Amino acid sequence: MYLEAEHIMTLHVQCADNMEVKDVGRGYLRVIPIVGGKVEGKICGEVVPGGADWNTTIDSNLNLAHVFAKYLIKTSDGEYIDVQNEGFIRGGDDSKIKTSPRFKADLKGKYAWLNYGVYVGALEAGQEEGQVLITVYRLN
Repeated sequence: MYLEAEHIMTLHVQCADNMEVKDVGRGYLRVIPIVGGKVEGKICGEVVPGGADWNTTIDSNLNLAHVFAKYLIKTSDGEYIDVQNEGFIRGGDDSKIKTSPRFKADLKGKYAWLNYGVYVGALEAGQEEGQVLITVYRLN
C-alpha cells in the first residue's frame, strides 16, 4: 500500500522584516509578519495581510527550528479560509521545510472539504525578496 497526494494549492506568501523576540528560554524566536500574497491551484485567491509566522530556532548547530504560521486566505469568490501551518526545519538553507497545514472553512460553503483530510506542505524561498512558496497537498 502507498499514499497518493493531490496538489491543492501553491501560496506565494509575501513577508515583512523579522521582529526579533530573541532568546525565550526554549530557543530564539522571530516573528515574521505576513503582508499579502496570492494563491493558485484548486483554490485561487489572495493571502490576507495580518498573519504571521512564529519561527523558533531550537538548535542552531543542528539547523533545527520550529515554524508556526497563522493567516487567512480570501478566495477569488469571496470566501475566507483560516490557515494554520506548522512544521520543523532540519538541515541547511537549501532544504525544503515540511509542514502540516490545517484549514477552517465555512461548513456550509464551497470549501468545507478543507476541514477534513490530511494535508502536507513543502515550504521554500520564493523568487522575490521576502517571499515564501508553500505547496499544499492532500493525501488520498
